Amino acid sequence: MRRQLAAILAIPTVLNGLAMLVAGPLWYQTVPGVPDTGPFNPHFVQDIGAAFLVAGLALAARAWRPRYWPAAVAGAGFLAAHGLIHLVLIVSGHAHNAAFDLLAVVLPSALALYSAFPNQGERYA
Repeated sequence: MRRQLAAILAIPTVLNGLAMLVAGPLWYQTVPGVPDTGPFNPHFVQDIGAAFLVAGLALAARAWRPRYWPAAVAGAGFLAAHGLIHLVLIVSGHAHNAAFDLLAVVLPSALALYSAFPNQGERYA
């Protein structure tokens, strides 16, 4: 089940990273809450887009081959740190779109971290 979950989460993560890299201004204007964070910075959006792309590819690698779970842990680590930042903003009352952040950032990042680690007996599969 963890590999299937990794595959499912890899798709939007890779697509998000590609959108940030290829169509940063459109991504910036259409994601809820993002325009509220300040002016568009193309370099910053591309840097974070690269991180999302790598995280998504790491989850995809985990889904493809169980032995690649360490790569998925690293990619999911980025997603979990990102989710934790959003969770702190929500708890502190500084989130612009708390419901969106919970559903689109925090929950998927927690699921990605769960999906990255191997099941019993899967470590060297």
